[in-house]
Amino acid sequence: MNINEAIDRLKNNGYKATKRRKEILGFFEEADGYRTAKDLIQHLEPAYEGISFDTIYRNLHLYNEMEILETTELNGEKHFRMNCTHHHHHHFICNQCGKTKEIEVCPMDEVQNTLANYEIEGHKFEIYGLCPGCKSA
Repeated sequence: MNINEAIDRLKNNGYKATKRRKEILGFFEEADGYRTAKDLIQHLEPAYEGISFDTIYRNLHLYNEMEILETTELNGEKHFRMNCTHHHHHHFICNQCGKTKEIEVCPMDEVQNTLANYEIEGHKFEIYGLCPGCKSA
């Protein structure tokens, strides 16, 4: 998803595309992987002195509910990134820097045979480790 698609989704659901909301979306569009609420606050603080975690979390929750952002948990903390909507895939996620690499193979192709009599409503597959940059550092 890109920032224009995200703004359209906000507007189509009755939300205003404020300057702050656009800046939040821009932060995630530019990010190379998952980022935390703390990362976002550090990014916004120079322009919005005293911005609260409540404001940040409200917006992150809204974006997640609207499937603009996707989430994962790394080291006990929730991380966010722009939702990948262009095709079905999964991710390798670096535990140190949060960068991601798309994995085109879906293990559900094999798992569905094992669960033939079950109704699958969704799935999420993530692999965690260190990216080449963090591994060599």
